[in-house]
Amino acid sequence: MSVLITIIIALFSLMLGAVLATTVLRKIVDKKSQILLKETEEKAEVIKKEKMLQAKEKFLQLKTEHEKVIQEKNNNILKSENRIKQKETTLNQKMEEVQRKQNELNQQKENLNTQLEILNKKHAELDKLHKSQVEKLEAIAELTAGEAKEQLIEAMREEAKNDAMNMIKDVVDEAKITANMEAKKIVIESIQRTAVENAIENSVSVFNLENDEVKGRIIGREGRNIRALESLTGVEIIIDDSPDAIIISGFDPVRREIARLSLHKLVTDGRIHPARIEEVVAKVKKQIEQEIIEIGKRTTIDLGILNMHNELIRMVGKMKYRSSYGQNLLQHSKEVANLCATMASELGLNSKLAKRAGLLHDIGKVPDNEPDLPHAVLGMKLAEKFKEKPEVCNAIGAHHDEIEMESLIAPIVQVCDAISGARPGARREVVDAYINRLNKLEDMALTYPGVIKTYAIQAGRELRVIVGADKMTDVEANQLSIDLSHKIQQEMTYPGQIKITVIRETRAVSFAK
Repeated sequence: MSVLITIIIALFSLMLGAVLATTVLRKIVDKKSQILLKETEEKAEVIKKEKMLQAKEKFLQLKTEHEKVIQEKNNNILKSENRIKQKETTLNQKMEEVQRKQNELNQQKENLNTQLEILNKKHAELDKLHKSQVEKLEAIAELTAGEAKEQLIEAMREEAKNDAMNMIKDVVDEAKITANMEAKKIVIESIQRTAVENAIENSVSVFNLENDEVKGRIIGREGRNIRALESLTGVEIIIDDSPDAIIISGFDPVRREIARLSLHKLVTDGRIHPARIEEVVAKVKKQIEQEIIEIGKRTTIDLGILNMHNELIRMVGKMKYRSSYGQNLLQHSKEVANLCATMASELGLNSKLAKRAGLLHDIGKVPDNEPDLPHAVLGMKLAEKFKEKPEVCNAIGAHHDEIEMESLIAPIVQVCDAISGARPGARREVVDAYINRLNKLEDMALTYPGVIKTYAIQAGRELRVIVGADKMTDVEANQLSIDLSHKIQQEMTYPGQIKITVIRETRAVSFAK
């Protein structure tokens, strides 16, 4: 029992101690809470004051900025008011100026009205005076104004008609001159762009000897060697006319060339007798035949002509040993081919066909046999036989007007053949006339007084006349060129045109010693 009481007392004591501890602890907590609350309130008061200060600073800043913006707006408004006042002042001044000018214009208008009234009065007076003058003129001329007007219109119509006719004539003449100039330009360009060498063949060939002793060996016993050579080659050999030379005469250049080469081989070899002559002539004939073919091939290659029949090529090579009026036929045909190609190109035609026709246009002059046909027709038949184009065949046959021309290439070949054959130096018979023409030109200019020297240049296409500066004035020199051109036109015949240049100059010459 006592133990129980003791336990109870102990438990009561513990509970009492816990209550006291709790009370003490609560007081301590309350005290700390009050302290913390007080500190918190103080901190809150401090923060409140800081925020109030920041708010005041922000308010003051915003207020300052707002006042600044308002001030700027006020300044802008003030400037705008000043500009408006200035514009208003300027406008008032302009209005005053306009009003002043308006007053001046009104004054001028009044003056003009006054002058207009004066002019109207004068115009009425002039009308009366004009009417009076017209009546007087009609009385003097016995014509009314309408009749005079009709006569004047008729006269002007006739004059205009004559002027129109003269203008039409000038236009037609100018068109003819232009056409002639264009044609001459094409021909001249074709000639100038085609430059070939001039070759003149003769009917004899000369074989030079080192000495006259060889002549006896060539003649042989009782002339048997020379007779064998003449019979085998078909030429005439002249021995005694020229020293140290043998003349081979014959109209066939191929035979003359065979005889010349045979003589060269015989003299070089030294063995000259009929059997050897026969052997050498046979070899030379084969050599010449091969050379003819090579010449034909080389000519077609040089001209750029392809796919030609071998027989036509051989005939082209054979042209080298044929001449016409002293002009080498191959050289002439090559020249015509180049001229045809150039002229066809200028006219926009087929230059290859024109060149082919130009090369073959005289092919009828070198046939293997001699039929009784013109060479142009014979050449056309040969070209047809060896499958040349119809345009080429027609151009060959028509270049001497034996047949009708059927293509534009035909007249080109005809013209180029004439150009090649008629140019100075091409043919022997033309050379003499050409030289005589140049001499006549120079002599004709020398007949005029004051002329010192004359020179015919550019193949006779220009005549330069030098006159004395002390004997003739510039006007007289100009008149001399005109007179000389008229005299040449009346007294001479020449191709194309001749330019007359009169030179009048003064020269001062001294010598330094």
